[in-house]
Amino acid sequence: MAHYVVIGAGQAGSALVAKLRSSGFDGQVTLIGEEAVPPYQRPPLSKKYLLGEMELERLFLRPEAYYGDNDITLKLSSSAAKIDAAAKTVTIGDEVIAYDKLALTTGSVPRRLPAAIGGDLDGVYVVRGLTDVDAMAPEFTDGRRVLIIGGGYIGLEAAAVAAKLGLKVTLVEMADRILQRVAAPETSDYFRDLHQSNGVDIREGVGLKSLTGEGRVSGAELSDGTTLDIDFAIVGVGIMPADALAAEAGLTIDNGIAVNEFGQTSDPDIYAAGDCASFPGPSGQMRLESVQNAIDQAENAAENMMGAEKPYRPEPWFWSDQYDTHLQIAGLNTGYDRIVTRQDGAALSHWYYKGDTFLAVDAINDPRAYMVGKRLLSMGKTPDPAAVADASTDLKLLMKA
Repeated sequence: MAHYVVIGAGQAGSALVAKLRSSGFDGQVTLIGEEAVPPYQRPPLSKKYLLGEMELERLFLRPEAYYGDNDITLKLSSSAAKIDAAAKTVTIGDEVIAYDKLALTTGSVPRRLPAAIGGDLDGVYVVRGLTDVDAMAPEFTDGRRVLIIGGGYIGLEAAAVAAKLGLKVTLVEMADRILQRVAAPETSDYFRDLHQSNGVDIREGVGLKSLTGEGRVSGAELSDGTTLDIDFAIVGVGIMPADALAAEAGLTIDNGIAVNEFGQTSDPDIYAAGDCASFPGPSGQMRLESVQNAIDQAENAAENMMGAEKPYRPEPWFWSDQYDTHLQIAGLNTGYDRIVTRQDGAALSHWYYKGDTFLAVDAINDPRAYMVGKRLLSMGKTPDPAAVADASTDLKLLMKA
């Protein structure tokens, strides 16, 4: 009986083993995870879970009983120490597990501040896993002072939670503007105004020089020479693919674990999917750090492990919740040279174009724009910019043009 082993029990790992079973694979399936709990959603960690609005069990992607009911061996609190690609085995502690095919869904790891600038002080947190958020949750008390380093979505979401709970929030972003790497200036402007209206002190073009304190963080020195007294700090400066295990096994690494269009690594019996994996894109190997990619790429890999030979063609989407604002993004805006703005009351959307080609849409409290934009992208259609900008245009008609 064939044995398929999956290392990494996050969104991608859970999706992959579920797809194997739903697609009729009747061999052995083993899912290995480092954490003590079953696979869970990460996006709510920095939002509803941190606010105390979502219980732990609601984070679980599937009830723990699902795995046993579907004959999936779930190994929690287990860290794979070695892959022997020649022998086709995985080592966990003293246990050696043989596989016929292996999938790596090891995800990503947060970038941390160097110890030389105070990154290892108590009271300095990252937002990645359940243990990270559980550790920082007691810090979120009315009136306390938090410094957030990084103006991407993770940093902004943490700032929104802190502000809602009555903390004094300072956020620093080294780039010229928040969300500079992922969004147009128009979207950055909206969220800057939103946070400032909720009392967040946003400082753009300002980096962190060092965190200070004796054992525990108590202050910060910024790149512009100013100093802050703080009670704790949150670091949101990006993530890196968790590809060390793959590299040690001799697999090709290129912006993560390099896979082909079928999800295969440089070893045809080893697949990879999710944050850890890079796949062929228009300009070389690319990674997508999103729930959409984790699910879709993992399900595609599962089918290909069973012989489907189905190329992966991503249809990216993302979202972020900050205060009562819901941002939904469809597509990838890389290379855009024009923004078309559509405002219809409280609904706002920014549409990205490159020449005559529609690339992506940022929809802010505008689910209709998001759904239509997402559909247009999947159809390969480019809507007329003038029609998009006209609030009287019925967006659904754009799909028929």
